[in-house]
Amino acid sequence: MSENREQFRPPGHENDHFLLTTVVGSYPKPSWLNRARDLHDDPDSEFDDDDWREAQDDASRLITNEHERAGLDVVVDGEMRRNEMVEFFAHRIDGYEFNGPVKVWGHNYFDKPSVTDEVEYGESWLVSEYEFTASVADRPVKVPITGPYTLASWSFNEAYEDEEALAYDLADLVNEEIEKLVAAGARYIQIDEPALATTPDDHAIVGECLERIVSGIPDDVRIGLHVCYGDYSRIYPELLDFPVHELDLELANGDYDQLDVFKNPEFTKDLALGVVDAHVAEVESVEQIERNIQKGLEVVPPEQLTVSPDCGVKLLPREVAYGKMENLVTAARNVEAKLDSGELTPDLN
Repeated sequence: MSENREQFRPPGHENDHFLLTTVVGSYPKPSWLNRARDLHDDPDSEFDDDDWREAQDDASRLITNEHERAGLDVVVDGEMRRNEMVEFFAHRIDGYEFNGPVKVWGHNYFDKPSVTDEVEYGESWLVSEYEFTASVADRPVKVPITGPYTLASWSFNEAYEDEEALAYDLADLVNEEIEKLVAAGARYIQIDEPALATTPDDHAIVGECLERIVSGIPDDVRIGLHVCYGDYSRIYPELLDFPVHELDLELANGDYDQLDVFKNPEFTKDLALGVVDAHVAEVESVEQIERNIQKGLEVVPPEQLTVSPDCGVKLLPREVAYGKMENLVTAARNVEAKLDSGELTPDLN
């Protein structure tokens, strides 16, 4: 167990065992926030920057509160200020340009950015977002950041010799941002690297990026890595060498078909296990989620287990997303009680 995990146990927690509950990051936006964005983008509208900022604040406050009502131990604002996980950061990094959307699947488009010059750190990307969320939250706040490998992979590279060199420079910028977040009080950072699962041969590049990201970051700051949707057998056990405290994995969507991958060799990091499916618009029952949590106890003991959705849930109907979070927390507390009573014992293989 990472020594920095206990700081997130709520005061007066009802059970001796503690399964940390949280979300990956994104959450459905209130419909009125999308309408507010349209108004802000309309040059004929009187909806100005102050109005737009107030709308984002209200949405962030609302979703943070929704996470707390669901009972999550660590909350996020649902990324209410972010439009997309690469675009958001590319707009804030010097060296990036946008030249129009590209089609990615079906009728969906992605405003894929281009790196046209050496990337540089300008103003902070997330400190104001974190400070606002922390000011309205009664619980610890996690900060998700798109990782440098994904930022490099999902952009056009017109300035660097290769993607690897770009990723390393971006990693240095992420390190700079985390230093500012830590100074502002953040104690839980999650690096999102979905591109890794689809290009597993580059795990060493991601490892070097993470070494740069955590350089100089205090040990009491929890660093997680979220990797989703791919063949984990091609990046395990190499994942264990990464300098992070927690590995956040998507497994519910595949009905835990890949669970055995993580049993040998021993999983030595904390495991953040997806126990609800982010791509199914139905709320799993508490009983089903309890069974999913027990899958995690086949890999790590309770003190190393975090419980979360498979991935960001922004594409779900909001009431479904909330139902999943609420049942996730209830299931985690039930499993804790069963562990306390001896009704349930970890089944590590």
